Amino acid sequence: MGGRGRAPGRDEDFSFVSPIVKYLLFLFNFLFWIISFVMVSIGVYARMMKHAEAALACLSVDPAIMLMVVGLLMFILTFCGCVGSLRENICLLQTFCISLTVIFLLQLTAGILGFVFSDTARGKVTEMINNAIVHYRDDIDLQNMIDFGQMEFGCCGGVAYNDWSQNMYFNCNKDNPSRERCSVPFSCCIMSKDKEVVNTMCGQGMQDLEYLKAGDHIYTNGCIDKLVNWIHSNMFLLGGIALGLAIPQLVGILLSQILINQIKDQIVLQNYNLKHRSDPWS
Repeated sequence: MGGRGRAPGRDEDFSFVSPIVKYLLFLFNFLFWIISFVMVSIGVYARMMKHAEAALACLSVDPAIMLMVVGLLMFILTFCGCVGSLRENICLLQTFCISLTVIFLLQLTAGILGFVFSDTARGKVTEMINNAIVHYRDDIDLQNMIDFGQMEFGCCGGVAYNDWSQNMYFNCNKDNPSRERCSVPFSCCIMSKDKEVVNTMCGQGMQDLEYLKAGDHIYTNGCIDKLVNWIHSNMFLLGGIALGLAIPQLVGILLSQILINQIKDQIVLQNYNLKHRSDPWS
């Protein structure tokens, strides 16, 4: 008889799923979903603005391709997170959570391996820079990125300024018909800050000069050593950036796992209510 005094439907109204967790995870994913959409759009636009020949010449070093790939992966993952949180879909939420965990572990592994095997990492960076030098004139985005790096770090080439001989336009071969033969890009030049107009031909014939004479006009040291020194001098800054990238990932993993557990508990409760609904003494 005591069971008749219970408020009807009270168990059915109760839910383990917290609206705060649910909509917080949705907003978190929606924000990064918008960011990923912008990244893909910029990448596609930059790719379409290039000539077809240049676009196919150096796919492995094209910043637009990198932006598109990262943006597309981010778009798919955050879409799973958005829909999974709104629809309370365990499959989509698990896909989001597992994928985010794998990406985080890969980033952590890459960071550890890069630190432990620094010589191997240096070799890979050297290979990438040499490849970028070869394709310098093939891709305007790559060209601007190299020029920015050389001017920012005050360097020229990978190991030294004569690395630019690897490029077909700057090659010192006597049979090279290019007007830039045995030259270096203008971004290698030592420029005074008071000059309003940049002399883009300041690197003309610099590879023909000896190291000390060339050093009066251009940066002769390579960018690899400059980059390594910059990394050593900015470890705290890089650590802060790495932490800033890791925190959103960990928050996404934590929120999605909490919501998955809440949904599973809710399913158990619903199954229990269905099983005992016909029993008036339950």
